[in-house]
Amino acid sequence: MGGRLIYLMGASGSGKDSLLEAVRERVLVVGGRIVRRVVTRSPEAVGEDALGVSLERFEQLLAEGAFALHWRANGLAYGIPRQIDDWLVDGRDVLINGSRSHLAEARRRYPELCAVLLTVEPQVLRQRLLARGRETIEEIEARLARNARLPLDNEDCQRLDNSASLAQTAEALLQLIRKRACA
Repeated sequence: MGGRLIYLMGASGSGKDSLLEAVRERVLVVGGRIVRRVVTRSPEAVGEDALGVSLERFEQLLAEGAFALHWRANGLAYGIPRQIDDWLVDGRDVLINGSRSHLAEARRRYPELCAVLLTVEPQVLRQRLLARGRETIEEIEARLARNARLPLDNEDCQRLDNSASLAQTAEALLQLIRKRACA
């Protein structure tokens, strides 16, 4: 494949969707693509630019071979549309909102992928999760505990800290893409 899959991952609330939105226009200008993933969450859910579908519809799409990648996490099912393969073959860089727990499988399918781990200080993460109002305090605490248990110490990935300025993080991601730092 001529393009690169840029696999952005991080804890829920780390700002992945905000970061993707912040770089969207500049990525499109250079011919890249940012993928809208499919998730079994209501389309009205705040904070993520995803196509919300029912679990039944997700299973139907999966059976039809509509996904290049798919996984389950936090009681939801996620899918990355197969269209990314066409874009990669065409030489386009493709950014996706991936899953840390699915990274190994994604690497098997796309050995040259660029893994980017978005990190955030625990207290900032807690505040963001509380502010978005999707989960109970208990669910948030469970997410924080799970995040602490999911280190990627042995994985080859670029790390970006998104604890402060989104603009700085966006510029760091764009610089990584321009320099082909994962290649």
